[in-house]
Amino acid sequence: MAKMDEKEIEGQAAEALFKAVAKLETVDECRRFFRDLCTLAELKAMIERFQVAALVLKEEPYREINRKTGVSTATITRVAYWLHHGLGGYKLALSRAQKEKQSK
Repeated sequence: MAKMDEKEIEGQAAEALFKAVAKLETVDECRRFFRDLCTLAELKAMIERFQVAALVLKEEPYREINRKTGVSTATITRVAYWLHHGLGGYKLALSRAQKEKQSK
């Protein structure tokens, strides 16, 4: 299988996927979709990365993040890189999740 590049992520097929995800309305709908879309290992990796991003944003030490999540320091470093140098997706999602948590 060929490696996906940035152009493919911006293509029409990817756009259709992202629009479909954006149309999901509930946590249960998202859970069902992602469970159908991903293997358990892929889903676990995404959940762990999101968890790590939240802890990095709180400026937790990497050793503490490793202790809390069991994620390798290589993964923590990779997530931290994208959190600080990516397109802002982690920060946007975490910010919105925090706002929803506070409004409850």
